[in-house]
Amino acid sequence: MEAESFPKRKVVVTGLGVVHQLGLGADEFYDNLCAGATGLQRLPKWADEFPCKVGVPLTREFKIKDYMDPKEAKRQARYTQFAMAAARMAVDDSKLDLETVNKFKFGALVGSGVGGVEFFENNLRNFIAGGEGLSGWKKVSPFLIPGLIADTATGLIAIEFGCKGPNFGVVSACATGTHAIGTALGFIQTGVADVMLAGGSEAALTSFCFTGFDVMTAMVRDFNDNPTKASRPFDAKRAGFVMAEGAGVLMLESEEHAKSRGATIYCELAGFGASCDAHHITAPHPEGEGLATCMNAALDMAGLKVTDVDYINAHGTSTPYNDKFETNAIKRLFGEHAYKLKVSSIKGQTGHSLGAAGGLEAVATVKVIQKGVIPPSINYEFPDPELDLDYVPNKAVTADVKVAVSDNLGFGGHNGALLFKKYEPSPQYMFP
Repeated sequence: MEAESFPKRKVVVTGLGVVHQLGLGADEFYDNLCAGATGLQRLPKWADEFPCKVGVPLTREFKIKDYMDPKEAKRQARYTQFAMAAARMAVDDSKLDLETVNKFKFGALVGSGVGGVEFFENNLRNFIAGGEGLSGWKKVSPFLIPGLIADTATGLIAIEFGCKGPNFGVVSACATGTHAIGTALGFIQTGVADVMLAGGSEAALTSFCFTGFDVMTAMVRDFNDNPTKASRPFDAKRAGFVMAEGAGVLMLESEEHAKSRGATIYCELAGFGASCDAHHITAPHPEGEGLATCMNAALDMAGLKVTDVDYINAHGTSTPYNDKFETNAIKRLFGEHAYKLKVSSIKGQTGHSLGAAGGLEAVATVKVIQKGVIPPSINYEFPDPELDLDYVPNKAVTADVKVAVSDNLGFGGHNGALLFKKYEPSPQYMFP
């Protein structure tokens, strides 16, 4: 017996939340991106002995008490605090009435690639310092396990806002945020949920985790004395990524739910694609096969053609392999239209926030559709002859973006792509 077909519900974005060095809130974050501001900086003294000394920590004033109970915050890892703050912003921005929403149709998927690594490191130090046996045992927090696992943030968000719908951890390295948002899209399309909070959060900028990336030579080492130039997506002198932290969360709703409560709609989330390169644990497929397939799946879900896409918010990590192979993927799928697209990476300004990247970049893409200004790929000074697309070099450009793709790649060969488009009301909502 064939499965019964059903119409997919339209899904819209009604709220945005951001925690990052470039902004606490989506508007400040996006405005700084368009202005060419950067969060890249020389790291504190703990990084002095590392080959890479550049990162994007959250050093601006961030008062967690403004977003969650301070007592609960002390029990939780930094990535959970970021996730809760970004979720709170998205809820407030959406003006969702938490008293009347059907809580069993309200879900949350806010993932993390690494989880509470600093919580783990701090407790391990305490354990070792205390010596073996009971002495070390007494120095470990009873909140160690919930503090370090990567699903705690989304669970606490559910408790805080009463989200009794779909809720679990999403972990796919640097594709985490995108996969969380895409999975949430499916739950709303199929009627499992009406409302979803979705995105990613990361706070892995610790000495131990930093060591792991540095010893595998993934991070840039050539710009320690000029840190703001260290991340340079698609530039010929790109030499590695710059590690960052932060969180980005979207409020998604079915069109029917959003219209019924008079919500302000940013845009439509119309497509999602996911694939695996099945090629290498850290390097993307050299011909861009998996990413091209993934972006095509997002187009198919949205019922659009490659020529409908105006802009790609690229993963653009500033590593030699990623930027080359991502460009190959764009050419592979879009053909001649690839040269008519605007392609930019905000990681020259934000750094690479790992599991939070997809959330932050989804927020930026939504704002591009809303505001009609594309943030630039900064530090683009030396063109690479193999990378010959329009990367929006150095300065923001005004453009009427009707359809945009945001893509991310993660260790393990994971690919994710989201397709956003300008909101056009369904026929039943075209007239008041």
